Amino acid sequence: MNTRLCLLALTASLWAGHAIAERGDRSQPVNIEADKVTVDERKKIHLFEGKVVLTQGTLEIRGDTLTVTQDADGFQKGVATSHGKGLARFKQKRDGTGDYVNGTAERIEYDGRTQMTHFYIRAHVTSGKDEVQGEFIEYDGYTGQYVVTNSGSKSANTGGSSRVRAVIQPKTTQ
Repeated sequence: MNTRLCLLALTASLWAGHAIAERGDRSQPVNIEADKVTVDERKKIHLFEGKVVLTQGTLEIRGDTLTVTQDADGFQKGVATSHGKGLARFKQKRDGTGDYVNGTAERIEYDGRTQMTHFYIRAHVTSGKDEVQGEFIEYDGYTGQYVVTNSGSKSANTGGSSRVRAVIQPKTTQ
């Protein structure tokens, strides 16, 4: 196993259990504010544009645009994007703590059914004082596990020049 994959596995295991999403959020209504919305009821697609803010309990997603789709079971998926030099933003309280998971990227995809969040391009996530960054971050809200790569997908680019970065704070004992 190469060094990058070892670091990735170590980072995911150290963060596991520390960043589980707030459980009560799933039972809360979804609220979305924007400058404009275009709705296609037949396809169940809503396109929000202009300073978009989605909230559901402690979950908050911000972007220049947000496309929300709904499956036959009523679960929603959202894709938030930013334009120019800005970044889309994600924030959610960790279950059982006062800490939040905060993330930024050019594109953020959130799946309400699986509680998976994908951060694409210039991705950065903090959980407490720990942080990771790369071109792609996958965050599992059920387990609190992360995958971080130096490419735009879940597979690492072993020949690439960019690297993932992680800062993991030591646990304090009292």
